[in-house]
Amino acid sequence: MISVTRLIAEDLLLLLLDDEKGTGPSSLDLTPVLGGALLVELALADAVSVAQKSAFWATAKVQARPGASLSDPALAAALAVVAEKERSARDLVGRLGKGLRQRLAERLAAQGILRREDHQVLGIFPRTVWPAVDASHEAGVRQRLTDVLVGGHDPDERTAALVALLHAVDRAHQTVPHEGLPTREVKARAKQIAAGNWGAKAVRDAVQAAQAG
Repeated sequence: MISVTRLIAEDLLLLLLDDEKGTGPSSLDLTPVLGGALLVELALADAVSVAQKSAFWATAKVQARPGASLSDPALAAALAVVAEKERSARDLVGRLGKGLRQRLAERLAAQGILRREDHQVLGIFPRTVWPAVDASHEAGVRQRLTDVLVGGHDPDERTAALVALLHAVDRAHQTVPHEGLPTREVKARAKQIAAGNWGAKAVRDAVQAAQAG
């Protein structure tokens, strides 16, 4: 069994949520990017593979590796979806990401990292937000990203995956403080890492699918 203490998708959600308001970017659909983060995690755990394209117009399919097993409930559920049948990465990120924001936020709230607040917009429409309670973990993740994107440090595999996902939705430069360093340079560094030979083909396909989604 493979145990993961904190998911890449959880780190990604924390980075994308406003700590005070508890809301995500209004212009960004978090469904495919969070689904892509789960698929990336499965690929890094060597739980999935991507079949070679059989023809120019065909779509490469993602497969669950025989005997793959994961202890984290979210990853186990995601792997079960992949195992149902061969699907493209682009199809999977939508399926895996459906309802994931809520489920991950609830997990993080149970850990004392976020707090659930229920409101009504105009006194009619229900709305749930997730402001930060304990931002120490997020600060550590952001510092690692800063070291890589601004400081030029080599990323570990999981940090590289997180950079690639943020780059896929054009958010890497907005995630780290980079006073004195032009935005274009931070974007270029993120692009370089995203294109690097740091992960499996399934990881790259998942990132590209999140971007396409």
